[in-house]
Amino acid sequence: MSSQPFTTGTAPGALPGLGHVWPLMRRPIEFLTSLPAHGDLVEIRLGPTRVYVPCHPELLRQTLTDDRTFDKGGKYYDRARAMAGNGVATCAHKDHRRQRRLLQPAFHPSRLEAYATTMEQEVRALTDSWGDAEIIDAYPVLYALALRTVTRTLFSTRVTDAVVADIQHSFDIAFSGFFRQMFMPPALLRLPLPANLRHQRALRNLNGIVDRVLRDSTAGAAGEAGEEDARNVLSVLLASRESSADSGTGDAGTGGAGATGADVRAADAEIHDQVVTVLAAGSETVASTLTWAMYLLARNPAAQRRLQEEADSVLGGRPARWDDLPRLPHTHRVITETIRLYPPGWLFTRVTTADVTLAGRHLRAGTTVVISPVPVHRNTGIFRRAADFDPDRWLPERTSGLPRGAFAGFGTGPRKCIGDTFGVAECVLALTAVASRWSIGCAPGADIRPVPLAAFYRPRRLRLELNRRAGHDG
Repeated sequence: MSSQPFTTGTAPGALPGLGHVWPLMRRPIEFLTSLPAHGDLVEIRLGPTRVYVPCHPELLRQTLTDDRTFDKGGKYYDRARAMAGNGVATCAHKDHRRQRRLLQPAFHPSRLEAYATTMEQEVRALTDSWGDAEIIDAYPVLYALALRTVTRTLFSTRVTDAVVADIQHSFDIAFSGFFRQMFMPPALLRLPLPANLRHQRALRNLNGIVDRVLRDSTAGAAGEAGEEDARNVLSVLLASRESSADSGTGDAGTGGAGATGADVRAADAEIHDQVVTVLAAGSETVASTLTWAMYLLARNPAAQRRLQEEADSVLGGRPARWDDLPRLPHTHRVITETIRLYPPGWLFTRVTTADVTLAGRHLRAGTTVVISPVPVHRNTGIFRRAADFDPDRWLPERTSGLPRGAFAGFGTGPRKCIGDTFGVAECVLALTAVASRWSIGCAPGADIRPVPLAAFYRPRRLRLELNRRAGHDG
């Protein structure tokens, strides 16, 4: 921890009973961006509860790297676990290391290269379906692309388009009202209100789909598995389960003779939770990032031209491949700058497991700390013209002077996003494919206000006009 003095303060404008929930939900970026003016660690209210927001990169880094003291908990993760289970992204510190080791082989570089083939195929199928002039509602289109891609890398090509569409519908209902569920009193959550019933049906449907696909995939694994099946994420999870069973890591009462039926059921439940976690993280975050990237490019023609020039130079009219990624640095910078301005995961909670001092303030065990990249990412004391879209701010010569923790789009420390390389690769391949063949503009009817109360930061409706570039038929 840095020895420098930090400042603390309190955000003004808390409403009785609501605290700062209203501005946080209605204009979250603006509200969070305003907090550094009140201190490096700022107290806000979530309802009647006092919580603390790190607005300095060193404080944000401390809370993210010390995951034992600042554990995943609080209202956010209570709801996240109720919806997505106890997967690697939502589990507490005590479960995380084991779960991450279980899932890590699925994100080895050799496997990512294999997944890239699926990314390329799905991107190509989408862009080939567009005509010379196309108007799209960006987020649903890109969400479907991301979900098809992550579903195929999770399971296999045997998952039908109808199943993918059903998963998409369930996720849309379940996660669109995430923060409403988070802030609603438990007694109201149990009432048969229409919104509650829709939410419950969506979760039952989602869990039923995942269970059916898992059963089919497990049965397939017992038979003849194809080469593609052996490369997907689920195969890694199933292999880990079988390895544990074969090594006799059951209850103490089994005498080491092998896993019990209860152990296998617990392992199956954990695999279910990991699958839901990967499905959610691998679709919502990619779709949100691509949507905002295209919006920013439509609003910044010079940055779009540079992206097109890079695509033309590297690809020469052919589709982008995994091997091209190192030769697309400007496209990578566009993605990084998009995440700086519009991080998909824009708010989380952590809970202190012991008394701790943060920014000179004593926080008792059980205190909620709100984690958001926004107050740091848009801090004018860290980034020059912080509100501007400037991909070149990520050139090596310009990043060398940034403080540690200045970019936290994927988190940092032990809980850093396990799929960050997967997500960035997909975004770069997709954005390059679009930019190489189309010019991107905003169409009438856009509403870029954020979807209220959604778990991931995305616009309500972004209509884009795609016009094929002369001489770029693909």
